[in-house]
Amino acid sequence: MNILSDTTMLLSMPGGSEWLIIVLVVIILFGGKKIPELARGLGKGMRDFKDAKDGMKQESGSGIQKEPDHS
Repeated sequence: MNILSDTTMLLSMPGGSEWLIIVLVVIILFGGKKIPELARGLGKGMRDFKDAKDGMKQESGSGIQKEPDHS
């Protein structure tokens, strides 16, 4: 087996049965009451990251569009 196929196997997404096992393990570890709290925290983190990314794009885009001062 070569290195490329090993890397591809590591990066492949889980299938249906793997997701079911993952969900069951999460429920067992955290309990049903903690899952909504974890989901809210994950959603807030993703939203904050997206807002920061959009802000950086906007700042870099406005910096490129400005014409330099020729004093």
